[in-house]
Amino acid sequence: MENWKRFTQDQRIAYFSMEIGLKAEIPTYSGGLGVLAGDTIKSAADLKIPMVAVTLLHRKGYFEQRFSADGWQLERDAEWKPEKHMELLPTKTLVTIGERDVKVQAWLYSVKSPTGGEVPILFLDTDIPGNHDEDRTITHHLYGGGLELRLQQEIVLGLGGARILRTLNFPIRKYHMNEGHASLLTIELLNSARLPLEETWDERSSWNTQKVMEQCVFTTHTPVEAGHDRFPYDLVEKLMPPEVPIDLLKELCGSEQLNMTLLALNLSNFINGVAKRHGEVSQNLFPGFKIHAITNGIHPFTWCSPFFVNLFDKYLPGWANEPELLVRVDNIPNEELWETHSGAKALFFQYIKEKTGKQLNPDLLTIGFARRAATYKRGDLIFSDMERLLEIGEGKLQFVFGGKAHPKDEGGKQVIQRIIQQVEMMRGKIDLVYLENYNMDVASRFIPGVDVWLNNPMRPLEASGTSGMKAALNGVPNFSVLDGWWIEGHIEGVTGWSIGPPPAEVDQEVGRANEDLEDMYQKLEKVIIPLYYKDRDGWIEVMKNAIGKNAYYFNTHVMMRRYVTDAYIR
Repeated sequence: MENWKRFTQDQRIAYFSMEIGLKAEIPTYSGGLGVLAGDTIKSAADLKIPMVAVTLLHRKGYFEQRFSADGWQLERDAEWKPEKHMELLPTKTLVTIGERDVKVQAWLYSVKSPTGGEVPILFLDTDIPGNHDEDRTITHHLYGGGLELRLQQEIVLGLGGARILRTLNFPIRKYHMNEGHASLLTIELLNSARLPLEETWDERSSWNTQKVMEQCVFTTHTPVEAGHDRFPYDLVEKLMPPEVPIDLLKELCGSEQLNMTLLALNLSNFINGVAKRHGEVSQNLFPGFKIHAITNGIHPFTWCSPFFVNLFDKYLPGWANEPELLVRVDNIPNEELWETHSGAKALFFQYIKEKTGKQLNPDLLTIGFARRAATYKRGDLIFSDMERLLEIGEGKLQFVFGGKAHPKDEGGKQVIQRIIQQVEMMRGKIDLVYLENYNMDVASRFIPGVDVWLNNPMRPLEASGTSGMKAALNGVPNFSVLDGWWIEGHIEGVTGWSIGPPPAEVDQEVGRANEDLEDMYQKLEKVIIPLYYKDRDGWIEVMKNAIGKNAYYFNTHVMMRRYVTDAYIR
């Protein structure tokens, strides 16, 4: 039996995602969405959930980030060789894009768990001899190009992905769409459900639609209307295969533009947001649909510092596959927890010195901020009043930043540049480092190596915010606005600290930056800095609460059990 055929013996959940982050050496992810997908698959393997994942093989990655002398982001391709990591399968399928047939091949990567569970991932690739030169580059870049390339990629992912599963004889119980990028798979399912062959689309029965709905699960991650993929119908008519009727798309996706989220909503029986607050926001965006909420998580073993792995193994054996055991964190002596954190911090500071030549002081309270550099995340907010910040933090604080802006996001690049320019303004008073090319490898050192995790996006634009969960797992308290998962994880002064007003007082789309800034400065000066320097046991108590009250619950093991019971077996 060929290696991949062993995965086709039993029914599986087909998990579709435009990006999947497994490790830095396979750069097929840009940030939180892809890393969540990778963590989902790893927990599915740990829990022996029968799943097969489908994504695109981005041969040139998202991009590698460098900075010019004046702090402007520069990009270059992230070249890698798939044959070093995965196996090319012998079977291909076809999709029609425009007037050309495009061959699609699949590479197999298997995620194996120490529990014996295993999840295959199919990476779809159009860089095949015989394809037109333009078509060979369709799958090269993640989120590269414009609308035309994006629609081509979504045709390959949705239609091509459903077809490759059928060609390889994978028996599928449910199709789970992680964001709307893959929602064209629903059209492929409608196609295959049509009865009989001579039936026209106008004559299709509601039974066919219902059958497809029963097979589909849809997770939306985008809390604003503008963030959902839309394509003008003149472009759709130019690129869409002839077997996808435009009239049907207009019925299911909106008459003005093809809305990929609307397509997934209309043909899914279970729909969810990725935090309780995000579920409410999504329900307001799409009032005609029932939106559930399953809060995102992180894969515990992947995101636990080696220092904390050893500590947890010693005092909480079995924690990696039963993260609920982290609730017993009080079994760990304070001095050992602090020593473990200090080891993670020293390792990170050594990495910073190697990369930048900058030697940070391990005794200073270190605030970390690393995520996608989008303007709504307000990465430079804390520097809004430099006089006040220096008054509060000189000799007491230092900062480490990281994160990429989308190559076409000028505003995001300007945020990065403004942060980097603070280095000169604060020289000799407060140290600041902005690390280049933030990725999974950098994050694994970065997140456990700081003392506080800062997050201050405009509300309600943070759908979930999984970086804060990674921090909590490593005993790093969150200091964040009450949005996304932090609404659920926050207990003031116990698991960390809030910034600004509670969610009930905040209107959608209103940032309230001045109020947030004042609260941030007040808590730094009056609460966080004094606690860190004057009450070590009190600080360690907050660290333990982050582990025992946040990390035990906000992980992909808990999340996947919810998907199984709420979405997959219903």
